[in-house]
Amino acid sequence: MTLTDHNHGAMADVADSVARLSRLEGNELESIDAWWRAANYLTIGQIYLRDNPLVQRPLAVADIKPRLLGHWGTSPGLSFIYAHTSRLIRATGQSSIYMAGPGHGGPALVAASWLEGTYTEAFPNITQDEPGMLELFRQFSAPGGIPSHASVTTPGSIHEGGELGYVLVHAFGSVMDNPELMTIAVVGDGEAETATLEGSWKGVSFINPKHDGAVLPILHLNGYKIAGPTVLARKDPQQLRELMQGHGYEVLEVEGDDLPGMHERFAAVLANAWGKIKEIQLAARDGASDPEMGAIRWPMIVLRSPKGWTGPKSVDGKQTEGSFRSHQVPMGDMSHPGHVEILERWLKSYRPQELFDEHGRVDPKIAALAPPGARRMSANPHANGGS
Repeated sequence: MTLTDHNHGAMADVADSVARLSRLEGNELESIDAWWRAANYLTIGQIYLRDNPLVQRPLAVADIKPRLLGHWGTSPGLSFIYAHTSRLIRATGQSSIYMAGPGHGGPALVAASWLEGTYTEAFPNITQDEPGMLELFRQFSAPGGIPSHASVTTPGSIHEGGELGYVLVHAFGSVMDNPELMTIAVVGDGEAETATLEGSWKGVSFINPKHDGAVLPILHLNGYKIAGPTVLARKDPQQLRELMQGHGYEVLEVEGDDLPGMHERFAAVLANAWGKIKEIQLAARDGASDPEMGAIRWPMIVLRSPKGWTGPKSVDGKQTEGSFRSHQVPMGDMSHPGHVEILERWLKSYRPQELFDEHGRVDPKIAALAPPGARRMSANPHANGGS
């Protein structure tokens, strides 16, 4: 078989994988949605709870941390992307790592690594059961615990994200001379307004598909930063598309908050993006000379979803989901009448009894979404140097 024949066969395999991954239905759809709900539940628990982790009795003020720290608004989007990327890895074997530009969504990445089992492997006292879940919650953003950002204690994290603007720089660096790696780089729309990030889009011009891996930027537009709307979320979609095309990207887009529609649409777009990356790489690696890099259009995804997606719609009569008020802690004063009840309804909206058994162990259909061994993004050797 010639190299070109092998390339044609590989291209056909990629096309088959894209077609298969573009369909998300039945048990697979239920599993990915359950994983996302579990990650959201664990994220909220880290921000709010110091007791009663499974809400097996009515929540009380004593169950809630006296000082609330953390960022909810970006976290459901981060977990949504993580769940779908894990599915792609499991289906294709693609070596991938995950960089969260808005690293203040740290509890989402901690939740992901706990669901994958990597957190317990790194920290055996944080077991995958109710006592371990409680310790996971109590240590978050607490003295002697872990920071609220994606810090060095987070398995799979080589990008802290606290100082916004550097995710693409780190992502491009991670794949250079690393031809089999694909780095998912989530760019927050507040982060996208920094000078560093604005300049970093041009890094795509330095990626040689013959020798390097690939970065898949996902510009997550949820509309708001800490105290107001963001520029790119308010820009006309066609203008934004043209801006990104000018940087050298092929722009793929997903928008909405409807379920399961968002799962189905994002699965198809992510599969399409991966397929385009593999086609670029296979074409470049089939030839003897380096490709004309200026002619390559690497894919990127623009994901539009609400700030604080699946959180409280309103608090004290003011819009919360889909506004800047969900950026950090939607209910900051838990002594306020009704806030404890809002938190309990919010946690129970994820139907935790379907996600964890009475001992806090993860339901097998959720655990099964994780790729095997070192293919888990939280366990990938490229993001866990020295392990």
